Amino acid sequence: MNLRSQFPILNTQVHGHPLVYLDNAATTQKPLRVIEALDSYYRTLNSNIHRGAHHLAAEATERYEDVRRQVQSFINARHSHEIVFTRGTTESINLVASSFSKRYFTGDDEVIVSGMEHHSDIVPWQLTGATLRPIPFSDEGVLDLEAYERLFSPKTRIVAVNHVSNTLGTVNPVVDIVRIAHAHGVPVLIDGAQSVSHLKVDVQAIGCDFYCFSGHKMYGPMGVGIMYGREELLNELPPYQGGGEMIENVTFERTTYNQLPFKFEAGTPSVGDVIGLGEAVNFMQEVGVDNIAAHEDDLLRFATDGLSRIPGARIFGTAPHKTTVLSFLIGDAHPYDVGTLLDQLGIAVRTGHHCTQPIMDRYGIPGTVRASFAVYNTREEVETFLAALERIMPMLQ
Repeated sequence: MNLRSQFPILNTQVHGHPLVYLDNAATTQKPLRVIEALDSYYRTLNSNIHRGAHHLAAEATERYEDVRRQVQSFINARHSHEIVFTRGTTESINLVASSFSKRYFTGDDEVIVSGMEHHSDIVPWQLTGATLRPIPFSDEGVLDLEAYERLFSPKTRIVAVNHVSNTLGTVNPVVDIVRIAHAHGVPVLIDGAQSVSHLKVDVQAIGCDFYCFSGHKMYGPMGVGIMYGREELLNELPPYQGGGEMIENVTFERTTYNQLPFKFEAGTPSVGDVIGLGEAVNFMQEVGVDNIAAHEDDLLRFATDGLSRIPGARIFGTAPHKTTVLSFLIGDAHPYDVGTLLDQLGIAVRTGHHCTQPIMDRYGIPGTVRASFAVYNTREEVETFLAALERIMPMLQ
């Protein structure tokens, strides 16, 4: 399989240079099969789902629900109704924070998060009024599990941590995190935005209560995400939004809610994007998640070794178990300057705080340059990236 030929955007020229796309932690590019699935849906199948008696509605509904079962199998959930479609990881976490807090918070609540969380796994919990208790991490980017266990108190309502840090690349020990939390009778939400495209995820083996991720970071469309929740908890939680689809019966006096998962899927969903997500899952399964991980790990090692040889380079995130993300600074140069100069050479990287300002505060820096890798990247592209860094060094003095 010629992987790169399946991604038409990789033929793009940027400022007269071939595109080297190393911003995959922000969003991955899409294979033709995903693009064609979106095009086909809107050309031949466009219809609202679940409500219609006509052919298009029935066919669109079947395709939509097929993807729900695909995702169930992909992450090894027990039931397809434990898979709730959302707009992305951020909405998934907001859904859980809103519904969970309404059901279980008492007004004197604590949420344990890691010190390396994305803002999307910080702000939704702050909006509930809870106090956040962050798990500290080492200079290398490794969570302190002993300190984590000491954070539990009678006020602890939930633990919310990422599987993989979008800034440091650390693969957190989520099985141990869940085990410790459950020993204290506390449920766990995992932010899987950075993990599903790189690691084989088994929510039953992890044992988590919620697992949230986005389609656009796993070769699928933007505008679609997943909130996995254990059936027992989802049945107890109130709806997140009100409107069509999430109801069973409505009168002016009272509303009864639909069964799972529809209780959490108010309004018209992004049907085409869900169908595109199904094709992204097919793509990943055909390539093989283990093969994707091995390729990306090779690129990460190669890039890390090359970057460490560049004078003045500082790498942030050196945990022994990490994946796909390389965050760094060059001397005293501002990350935006490095990113702008690389862009002039056709190289796309991310610069700034990456929605992880507590991490930047931890290291006392304003931000980093972040290169992140996907299955279609090559060693030759990494060499081009490293050569570009050396080329722009005199401009950064």
